[in-house]
Amino acid sequence: MPRLLIIEDDAATARMIKRGFEQANFDVDIAEDGKLGADMALDRPYSAIILDLMLPKMNGWEVCETLRSSRLQTPIIMLTARDAVDDRVRGLESGADDYLPKPFDFAELLARIRALLRRDRVHKTRVIRIADLEVDTSQRRAFRSSGEIILSHREYELLEALASHESQVLSRETIQRQVWLDEESTSNTVDVFVGLLRRKIDDPYPVKLIQTVRGVGYVLRAPGDKSG
Repeated sequence: MPRLLIIEDDAATARMIKRGFEQANFDVDIAEDGKLGADMALDRPYSAIILDLMLPKMNGWEVCETLRSSRLQTPIIMLTARDAVDDRVRGLESGADDYLPKPFDFAELLARIRALLRRDRVHKTRVIRIADLEVDTSQRRAFRSSGEIILSHREYELLEALASHESQVLSRETIQRQVWLDEESTSNTVDVFVGLLRRKIDDPYPVKLIQTVRGVGYVLRAPGDKSG
């Protein structure tokens, strides 16, 4: 089920959007200020972000720039009462994927989010490159130093989850939701499969890419990258 993050300080608007998307079978979280919204977006994976422009603590442009500078590629649609051309241009230049001025019809917002999600799925049909690791998401194959790494179905799902969030620490709970979905699993299951994946992705090579963040989870990043 897609999960959305609504970053909106107007409680009535946020509730209206949340109710509409829940009726359309989305999971929805709400952040009432820009700083909290940015932290939530970086803390767990979302399918898309609905971002107001005029927010306390951090405005929508700053939130967008923060997320993009952290390499978060989650689709973002900006909602704002300000519909001047300069505002729209600035929003898109800061990294937003779409822009919808208030007042808006919820049916249009829903259609735009669905379009962004379709486009994002196409965009993710690509090769992810991190150092000398390549993950071909269209063929579900992985390579390192030009040699193919043979992975089981679950090992590949785990690798793609980590690689798709390069430099972003994923908690064990987040990995469970992304890789095991509704199937039964435990945090120990995640640890076991990370160990299996490391044997294939890291152990044969001098440069290690999968790192443990004690008490939090795991992150896949290139050497020298200290972000996340």
